Amino acid sequence: MAAFEFSALDEAGKSQRGTLEADSARQVRQMLRDKRWTPLSVEQVAEQRKKRADGSGGGFSFGGGLSASQLALITRQLATLIQASMPIEEALRAVAEQQENRRTRNAVLAIRSQVLEGYTLAQSMDAFPNQFPRMYRATIAAGEHAGYLDKVMNRLADHTEQRMQSRQKVQLALLYPMVLVFAAIGIVSFLLGFVVPDVIKVFVDSGQELPVITRLLIGASEGFQKWWPYMLGGSVGIAMAVRSLLKKPAIRQAWHKRILFLPVIGRFSRALNTSQFASTLSILTRSGVSLVDALGIASQVVGNEAVRDAVISVARRVSEGESLHKSLQDTKLFPPLMMHMIASGEATGELDNMLERTANNQQSELENRVAMLVGLFEPLMLVVMGAIVLVIVLAILLPILNMNTLIS
Repeated sequence: MAAFEFSALDEAGKSQRGTLEADSARQVRQMLRDKRWTPLSVEQVAEQRKKRADGSGGGFSFGGGLSASQLALITRQLATLIQASMPIEEALRAVAEQQENRRTRNAVLAIRSQVLEGYTLAQSMDAFPNQFPRMYRATIAAGEHAGYLDKVMNRLADHTEQRMQSRQKVQLALLYPMVLVFAAIGIVSFLLGFVVPDVIKVFVDSGQELPVITRLLIGASEGFQKWWPYMLGGSVGIAMAVRSLLKKPAIRQAWHKRILFLPVIGRFSRALNTSQFASTLSILTRSGVSLVDALGIASQVVGNEAVRDAVISVARRVSEGESLHKSLQDTKLFPPLMMHMIASGEATGELDNMLERTANNQQSELENRVAMLVGLFEPLMLVVMGAIVLVIVLAILLPILNMNTLIS
């Protein structure tokens, strides 16, 4: 039995779309006709996915994949049902019925159809790499192979939810500074474009000699009014040019490597990438994936390409018999505490536990760095905004004071 995506017209002539499980597309059409609906198109979900990957067909597609919250929810639901000894195909059906998003429901039903055909859960998910990351599928495959799928699913659910919460914390922490930046740019642009010209015009018409700071403000205001379209266009052009350059592997590689050694930003980037690497390596090794395979998979979740290449090199050296902590230490990209903890885990035979502690430690460090950056940024923005406002006020007040002096 497979999942089919259909499009049909109901008795009122209204377009309807949905998913049905059946043995063939012909059976789906008959089911629709039994409801007095007119079938327009019926396609198997997996075939539609293949058409999209091949660039053919304009039908249904899964888009860019599941969001972090959707993946966390599906994982937790599956873990709970499998732990309750429910067969996998029934657990998948129950999870699909609880999905409000049609595309998510279709993906789960398509996976269920492949499980019914005799494939394992991990093999079924391999057909949807955009929805289920490689690390996710490898963890499930290890759980199925070891016979502890319920425990592995619970561990994977905890890991997925933790990553989602960590990402939300970082995004929320960075939201306020970004709002301050755009608000500051908007306020200064409004003052230079609309307020300052009207106020300064009075002093210009008076014919008095203006202070230097006032003349500079007038020049800035006139320049902004005249050149703001070009400034905006230039900013957009520079952003597009940088984006185009970063698509070139050599330039992107050099830039990512440079980021790691920038002040403040570099330490934040390192903390982010090491946290992603450590947490992924921890869940994979604890689920039974071999260390070499886990390193190869963990390299794919690292955003910085310099760190990714370093991890790939580490995986090669570990496969040749070198210790993990020595291989990581030679890259000079990972913190010393992480190296000591991994070395201790290798020496005591508790690498899995030490990797988990390392992941928690790196996550805490990342959150602390985000909090520190936000804490520094807020007063910095207040100082900058205060300085700008002070300059504008002085540029307006000084001519007034000069006029009073001349009158007296």
